[in-house]
Amino acid sequence: MLDSTITNKYERWLRNAGEDPDLLDELRSVEGDEEQINDRFYRELEFGTGGLRGVIGAGDNRMNIYTVRKATQGLADYLNVRYPSAAVAISFDSRIKSGLFAREAARVLAGNGVKVHIFPQLEPTPVLSFAVRELHCQAGIMVTASHNPSKYNGYKCYGADGCQMTDHDANEVTACIRKVDIFDGVKVADYESAKADGLIREIPDSLVDDFLCRVEKQQENPGLCRDVPLNVVYTPLNGTGNKPVREILRRIGVGKVSVVPEQELPDGNFPTAPYPNPEIRQAFECALKLAETEKPDLLLATDPDCDRVGIAVRDGQGEYVLTTGNEVGCLLLNYILSCRAERGTLPENPVVVKTIVTSDLAARIAEKYRCTLVEVLTGFKYIGEQIGLLEKAGHPERYIFGFEESYGYLSGTYVRDKDAVVASMLICEMAAYYKKQGKTLLEVLDALYAEHGVYLHSQVNAGFEGEQGMETMQNLMASLREDRPQEIAGRKVTAFADYQRSVKVDIASGETMPIDLPKSNVLSFSLGDGASVIVRPSGTEPKIKAYITATGSDRAAAAAMAEKLTEAAKALLKG
Repeated sequence: MLDSTITNKYERWLRNAGEDPDLLDELRSVEGDEEQINDRFYRELEFGTGGLRGVIGAGDNRMNIYTVRKATQGLADYLNVRYPSAAVAISFDSRIKSGLFAREAARVLAGNGVKVHIFPQLEPTPVLSFAVRELHCQAGIMVTASHNPSKYNGYKCYGADGCQMTDHDANEVTACIRKVDIFDGVKVADYESAKADGLIREIPDSLVDDFLCRVEKQQENPGLCRDVPLNVVYTPLNGTGNKPVREILRRIGVGKVSVVPEQELPDGNFPTAPYPNPEIRQAFECALKLAETEKPDLLLATDPDCDRVGIAVRDGQGEYVLTTGNEVGCLLLNYILSCRAERGTLPENPVVVKTIVTSDLAARIAEKYRCTLVEVLTGFKYIGEQIGLLEKAGHPERYIFGFEESYGYLSGTYVRDKDAVVASMLICEMAAYYKKQGKTLLEVLDALYAEHGVYLHSQVNAGFEGEQGMETMQNLMASLREDRPQEIAGRKVTAFADYQRSVKVDIASGETMPIDLPKSNVLSFSLGDGASVIVRPSGTEPKIKAYITATGSDRAAAAAMAEKLTEAAKALLKG
């Protein structure tokens, strides 16, 4: 039997959700289906540090024009209390209804007297981060669900620094959102009237050109790609990367770029890549097919909002090997540091930033070049925050590179989020650099392992859909925290870190040490020799993730450990 509160919400939506006929059709289609109705109304989409993200559809627990309007009204209220005159930049990707949601957000902001700078066409997430700072905005909105399947959409919220909102600010916006009635509490302006009044302004193409010029300046070896013939197959996975990535590769002189035709143009249905995630092989299937005829040196794939990039590299036998985010990040870090060290252009006290779930191979590389390594929580906003701190201290040049295992990289301080445009450029330049020396990227990676030890990484995901799934996730994390395993895959847990309680424990000595990072629901189990399992709930999807690090003196030893740890992690996440 449905709770009366949920029944009342359902009936209210039937009465008030007529502006989008798709929503009314959906509501009528689930009439009498208690499970379906409950799933749409048992909770409101949560506005966190990642903004909103959810399945597109009708109800409080879905992405639609009404949930977008409500969230934007809360954001407008938050801004109007803090600023006498606020402005917000808005961009959107190729997902279903992204343009509509961006437009609705603009209407609400204008209805509340907040100035809007909106891109007239889809643009990548890093361009939005750039626009926030370049246009001196107090906030930014990016309508995207990143690499989620096509049924999802989302709404990332940015602060004036160009980073995704901090926990503190997101909590304050959330408090404002909760006071808003979804139908009666939102002020909405007419879009064309607001444009005529100057409250809504379209961002000119010149800003995108300025962004690309700043990206181009991040080259380590300008002109190299004009001298070394490089053959690249690229897929934007039907997203926003098609124009900017191709343009930056053209500017630096990459000889041949073949774009996967089925995935070239924007299409939120992602017909040939249901999971448009460059972390998985399935997203590369069309590119790999094209590679059979093009025989490229390199395959590139950017996700729909073009803030992450994955690659596949041809090995000595002509096969293409997908490399992980950790591997590419470490290759880029080593490339940038080695080139600058050779030229003598490393700044005094250089800084490298990575997240706590990202490879410790980065620490070994940073140590070699006498760089300070800063570890931050998962989420690129924490990397961006470190850039801001260096900037406030008057030394932004100290920032060299930041990356996370989930295929996000940033060189330069022109944006405060991961950028697949600059990463694509640097990956191609790096491939050309080593090609000139007669080396593949896989051979360079093997050399790094020979020098520093092998670090192999894998990830286990356990999904928990619906209301019951949310409860199961909470119970599982609580169980791992209170009754933590003493060993994993036969390896003793040597140290345990609880980032929610801000404490790390050395198991042998019992010594406890504080963790000087914001509180986060993350548990880390160290297993000796650099091996570990780190567990956290996803911030954007209904799943718990286990990040596995296996080490060894050679690949075979590390791979054997990785297999055992992966199976053990699967068991842990079953509870």
